Amino acid sequence: VRASLRPAAWKLSQRRDISSWLTRWFPKTPAKSVVAQKTPIRVELVAGKTYRWCACGRSKKQPFCDGSHFFQRTGLSPLKFKAQETRIVALCTCKATQKAPYCDGTHRSERVQKAEVGSPL
Repeated sequence: VRASLRPAAWKLSQRRDISSWLTRWFPKTPAKSVVAQKTPIRVELVAGKTYRWCACGRSKKQPFCDGSHFFQRTGLSPLKFKAQETRIVALCTCKATQKAPYCDGTHRSERVQKAEVGSPL
């Protein structure tokens, strides 16, 4: 009887280990985005090219993702988008825009201007 219980107990233990690992790397409650900069970055997007806009604010390659969200375990993901046409655009770096990845002027608000770079809003 005991021999049949061991595999079940072992599987339960293994499931807990995997669960704790997943929770550590992929938190259920994502971290808040942080203000990377208080002004947008103008970039030329090339038609048909796919980009990954940093949504967490922690990337060192603003406004694009460098994977910091994963290594800092934020639970956030970059916004993947494809440029429809080649043009120069202003991409948000305050991470408070309502039109991600594009700047909508939210960086001019008192809330963003009073925030510390690197801190959440």
